[in-house]
Amino acid sequence: MDGGSIQILIVMGCYLLFSIGIGLWYAKKSNENTEEYFLGGRSLGPWVAAMSAEASDMSGWLLMGLPGVAYFTGAGEAVWTAIGLAVGTWINWRVVAHRLRSYSQIANNSITIPAFFANRFHDKKRVLLIISAVIILVFFSIYVGAQFVTFGKLFSYVFNMHDYYVLMVILGALFVLAYTAIGGFLAESLTDFIQGILMFVALVLVLIIGTVKAGGIGQIVENLREIPRFTDFFGIAVPVDANGIASSVSGNPQAVVNGKGVFGPGANYSFLSILSCLAWGLGYFGMPQVLLRFMAIRKSSKIKQSRIIAVTWCCISLFAAVAIGMIGRALMPGLLTTAGASENIFIHMAVDFFPPIFAGLILSGILAASMSSSDSYMLIASSALASDLVRGVLKKDASERFIMWVARITLLVVTIFGVWVALSGNDSIFRVVSYAWAGLGAAFGPLMLFSLFWKRTTLPAAIAGMLTGGIMVVVWKEGLSKLGGFFGVYELLPAFIISCIVIFVVSKLTAEPSEEIQEEFEAAKNAEF
Repeated sequence: MDGGSIQILIVMGCYLLFSIGIGLWYAKKSNENTEEYFLGGRSLGPWVAAMSAEASDMSGWLLMGLPGVAYFTGAGEAVWTAIGLAVGTWINWRVVAHRLRSYSQIANNSITIPAFFANRFHDKKRVLLIISAVIILVFFSIYVGAQFVTFGKLFSYVFNMHDYYVLMVILGALFVLAYTAIGGFLAESLTDFIQGILMFVALVLVLIIGTVKAGGIGQIVENLREIPRFTDFFGIAVPVDANGIASSVSGNPQAVVNGKGVFGPGANYSFLSILSCLAWGLGYFGMPQVLLRFMAIRKSSKIKQSRIIAVTWCCISLFAAVAIGMIGRALMPGLLTTAGASENIFIHMAVDFFPPIFAGLILSGILAASMSSSDSYMLIASSALASDLVRGVLKKDASERFIMWVARITLLVVTIFGVWVALSGNDSIFRVVSYAWAGLGAAFGPLMLFSLFWKRTTLPAAIAGMLTGGIMVVVWKEGLSKLGGFFGVYELLPAFIISCIVIFVVSKLTAEPSEEIQEEFEAAKNAEF
């Protein structure tokens, strides 16, 4: 490594140690009981709730996956995905947050999403609890793997240590494991708050400097117009390989001539494709890492303030991420020739345009994005096993100390599985995240909406809807999508719709909920905590 790389490494190392320090600071309070460890005692202020929710939600995908899509194929997919996420964020904070904050406390003070579902429907046999906990364990473990891919890419690319990709993945995983296991939800939320600020600053700085380096907006637009359909919201650029075949289809790297990537005539971005991108917004209704922040906010009266903060952060950050990818193509038109490699465009711009110390701070934004998500996913997965499965089903008289140890062992197991996912061969952060996002969104999203807003929803319908949503994602992705045409739509959309239909139909076919359940539902409508 040269001197610049060493300076970058020192800055990033200091950031990692700072994160561990936060974990140690909150260790005593978090270990008081499981409510403190898994939900922070419902003590989050509006800024921490908003920023930690968005930082844990967006992950390394925001600084690497989304700019990579914009760099490789232009505005089409990236812009519509960003719009879907921005709209979904606003609706989730506007519609779901307040009701869930109140209802989760009325429903026997639920501290996890599986526990809320079980308590909401008075599931005495804990069937709903078991199913939701298993779904969380499966899809969040995949999600964790996507964040560890980010660690590997970041360190191996910045420090030119491609042969040490595996080592970088493992080291990054161990750092996150350390401060999450020590400090629990409060440590995770505070670090996510700081990481959200760092991500925002990194995106804005790279956007501004990249625009200046490229000669201004006018020059960027002129350069990108040379690429067919690259700036077209209703079109998509088509990179081609040396054989003239679309590189995303052939699997071969994009051809480069005179330092510029070679593109075909481009293609229309169909209505179905746009619908697939917008469907990303549906995932928010089922994302435990966001929903838990709604449950953990100190007072429901603070949710409006949190919503303004969260939506503002989200819109600006998404715009910056897409713009960075497109500016990167104007500045470095033939540098990155595969979809996976394109996800390094943010790294290249940070290293090339900033002094090493500032580059280290900016690249810590990527580190922050991945850490803020992986710590949330790991903690939620551990709560699913320790609090929901062990205490809720297997050992109901388990002590607080025993549950805490089970949670930490689960953190270790999820970390190991996440490392395996990261090393399994799929190096596209965008694609790995899209699968896990669909699974959680379709399994939990419809049921969350029905649970909060339709009193007639029944326990059998809840079980059927959750199973249908999760299973349909896998069936659609692994089977039906290969038929093409309509079946090529993003699996979240059909799975979400089918789950809604199942919940409605089964609820109508089964007996009404008990009077006690209906009274709790009515109480949650206007409750303030």
